[in-house]
Formats: sequence, structure tokens, C-alpha cells
Amino acid sequence: KGGKLADFRYRLLPVFSRLLPADPEMNSHIDRVRAPYRARLEEPLATTEGLLYRRGNFNGSFDQLILDALIEEKNAQIAFSPGFRWGTSVLSGQVITREHLMDQTAITYPQVTVTDMTGEFIKTVLEDVADNLFNPDPYYQQGGDMVRVGGLTYACEPGARAGSRISDMRLDGKPIEAGKSYRVAGWAPVAQGVKGEPIWDVVERWLKARRTVTPRTLNTPRLIGVQGNPGIV
Repeated sequence: KGGKLADFRYRLLPVFSRLLPADPEMNSHIDRVRAPYRARLEEPLATTEGLLYRRGNFNGSFDQLILDALIEEKNAQIAFSPGFRWGTSVLSGQVITREHLMDQTAITYPQVTVTDMTGEFIKTVLEDVADNLFNPDPYYQQGGDMVRVGGLTYACEPGARAGSRISDMRLDGKPIEAGKSYRVAGWAPVAQGVKGEPIWDVVERWLKARRTVTPRTLNTPRLIGVQGNPGIV
């Protein structure tokens, strides 16, 4: 009214697939398209003893599984995984199939990289992603959640100015040194022409070697200045 927003209303409409009848024609089409790949997609890789999920600004248990696999399979000290929030949850006691793994990793740039990075550069990477997420100007917020981090612990102050949000970076309890080099594994490089095996091969190998996956311990940063704001986590 008067050229200004006067009111707004919002109603969440939950969708439960089991309560909605499938469209027969579409269901048949999906079955036909899926048929050549069904056996491979449904192949069991391991069984999880804890809930595997992906959500939250900083981590999720499936993210942690990917990070743990990267560190162990690539003999890395630190691992980075993109801040995606899509993928199917896997319940405790459920078999992890190849389809579950692809749910979490199937992108067109899945290459795994292993790089020597200085402590200074690692901080620059974390600061850059944090600014994409927490910049006070929404036009500078560039999507995604905080990069998931394995091996390295750190503190994050979302409300601090750019370049000053990340602090207290540690590896095995010892402070990260700015000039020291660390072995860092990651995946989903944005640069063109990067070579490396796809992330799903790395994680599949790790899962098959274990067969049973114990509950993951989330590596979530210590947050500063956001007490009472659960939306940040």
C-alpha cells in the first residue's frame, strides 16, 4: 500500500512422497531410464552405524565421511569438501549403496586434488568462503555453505569484517604456521582442465575397505559472537 510492502504471508506445504500417488506415465518412464543402471546403483558398499546426512552451514555427517575418506585415502593432513546441502540421508543400520554415494557427489567436476598449501593460503581460502557466506551485503553473498574441513580445527566469527573471521587454526592441537606447508586433499575444483580421480571412486574404495561405518564425529568450528542464533550453525 502506498508503494510499500504492507503484509506478507507464508505457509509451508510439506510433501510426503508416500502419500502422493505416482503418475503412472512418469513412473514408467523413470523405470525405463533407470533400468540399465539399476544393478550398479543398488550395489551395497557398506553399512552405517550412525545417521548420515548433509545439512547445516558448517558440516554434516555425510560431509564428515567424505572428509575422513579423503584424508585416509590420499594420506592428507587436511581435507576440504564443498558446502553442498543436497543428498539423501541414510539411517543408522541402513546399507549405503552406490546410489547414496552418487546422491552426495554426482557433479560434472568431481576431480580429487592433493595440494601442498601454506598455512597462510589455507586461511585465505577459509576467509574467502566465509565472506561469500557471511558478507553483510546480500549482493556479495555468493551461495553455498561454508567449506567443510577435515583435520584442521578453527574458530569462526561470522560477524567480523572480511579477512578477520577465521582464527585459532590448529592441526593435531598445534597452531597452524603461516609459512609452513601442509598436505591438503579436496575435490570439485573450479579451475578448467584439472586432472584427478572422481570423488566417488575415492569414497567407494574407503567404504568397501570398512564395510561398517561407525558414527562420524563432526569437525565443526568454534563459533564466536553468534550465541542464541541457531540459524548460523
